[in-house]
Amino acid sequence: MFEDLDPLLHSQLRLAIMSILLSVDEADFVYIKEQTGATSGNLSVQIEKLREAGYIDVSKSFRGRIPCTMCNITKKGVSAFERYSKALKSYLKAKK
Repeated sequence: MFEDLDPLLHSQLRLAIMSILLSVDEADFVYIKEQTGATSGNLSVQIEKLREAGYIDVSKSFRGRIPCTMCNITKKGVSAFERYSKALKSYLKAKK
């Protein structure tokens, strides 16, 4: 039987955001945007969905007069990503 895939992570952009945040302590909005190639509007929406789920923390501040949005993955987010990876592997191991 196949394991359920987390619908929140089963989105290319949200999965990319989580993958980036797993590899760094934190990342700013501009870095994530550059790495994913997403538009600012779409990235903002997807970051908010991950934040609402408790998968990432988001902090907003200013560097001088420039707004800065920083993101980092939470323990809940790491666990969700690990479960998602495990579930996805169950699909890859399925016998034909």
